[in-house]
Amino acid sequence: MVRISSKDNPLIKHIIKLNKSSKYRRVNGEFIAEGLRVCRDAALSDAKISALIITDSAQDKYAEDTALLSDKADKTYVVSESVFEHICDTKSPQGVLCIIKTLDNPFLFGKIKSNGKFLALDNIQDPSNLGTILRTAEAIGIDGIIMSADTCDIYSPKVVRGSMGAVFRVPYTVVSSIAEFLSEHKELNSYAAVVDSDAYSVTEIGFTEPCVAVIGNEGNGLKPETVESCDKKITIPMKGRAESLNASIAAGIIIWEMVK
Repeated sequence: MVRISSKDNPLIKHIIKLNKSSKYRRVNGEFIAEGLRVCRDAALSDAKISALIITDSAQDKYAEDTALLSDKADKTYVVSESVFEHICDTKSPQGVLCIIKTLDNPFLFGKIKSNGKFLALDNIQDPSNLGTILRTAEAIGIDGIIMSADTCDIYSPKVVRGSMGAVFRVPYTVVSSIAEFLSEHKELNSYAAVVDSDAYSVTEIGFTEPCVAVIGNEGNGLKPETVESCDKKITIPMKGRAESLNASIAAGIIIWEMVK
């Protein structure tokens, strides 16, 4: 183990940049997982852990788990509480953080030719929504997720935490455009989730495999070209005066209907 006591240490600066910049994460092929549970999920999911950063108190308090993480990590660093507070992205840090190599967990395009139920995300911008969608997709059993390039970074610290480990296990791919993807994969039965009284109710759709449901941006919904590329428009019937649902809630309802 190597001890770090200075906030000016190059590794500390590297961690801060990984936390703050999606471009820096892409260039370096690494991202941050913070917190005992998410770090443990990474280790148990065989994610490649470049470095484990822990405090002395965390090492004492979580001895068994930090030993597991240290065994999986290429290197282990012990930092002071003040240094950890400098690099953490949470309000109540546990003193456990991992630098993880970006995942080689690609979507298997060949699978959609015959079976599978998938979710496509078109310009989702809230990391909390994306994390929740990943968590729900894993829990209910979606086969994979397709994300447009303008969707928020799947390796954002908030996405990683919010996914509760699903980010390490759910197959996904990033495409330049959902509309282009659908045009190239006509074998998919595609459904655009919209707020439209003329759309089919989600409860009326059989979701015959292979199929994909498409969820749009939190404020603007789906892009017009994405809707046009889909076979059908679907909607979630609502009572009361609410005009729409949160993107992650809508995704959860649609995923449930897809796999029930």
